[in-house]
Amino acid sequence: MEREITLTVNGEKKTIKVDFRQSLLDVIREDLGLTGAKQGCGVGECGACAVLVNGETIDSCIYLAVWADGKEIRTIESLEEDGELSNMQKAFVDEGAVQCGFCTPGILMTATEMEESGKSFSEEDIKRALSGHLCRCTGYTKIIAATKTGLKNVGRCSCEEKVKEV
Repeated sequence: MEREITLTVNGEKKTIKVDFRQSLLDVIREDLGLTGAKQGCGVGECGACAVLVNGETIDSCIYLAVWADGKEIRTIESLEEDGELSNMQKAFVDEGAVQCGFCTPGILMTATEMEESGKSFSEEDIKRALSGHLCRCTGYTKIIAATKTGLKNVGRCSCEEKVKEV
């Protein structure tokens, strides 16, 4: 059974017909051609498919497309503007937080939600927020450091600097 929905994706209003059983991830990738969000586990455990719905990170593999009717959706493709990486994307590059890149779009969407929230985050807050993302390539150290850097750049990090032992 199909249903027509209207949603705003990366600033553009779209009206499309979707199967009422179709996930938002399938619509984003297959119908809209935005392939930054990845199909990982398919059960909402890995975070590879994370996008922002009305400014909140969700796992799009378990979020029905019909639930997105009338909502604003942002994918990783929305972060770059006029050929310029976003603050958080730059922080990830500068900190070397990208390896294979499969998990990176989802992690960046969560980090972007934090950046845009207006709140300040401790290192523990950052770890908790990123805990819904699985990365098989890193030990998360550089991902956490990059998120801290990105948040510090916009005055959203209340993290204490660790003293290096000599």
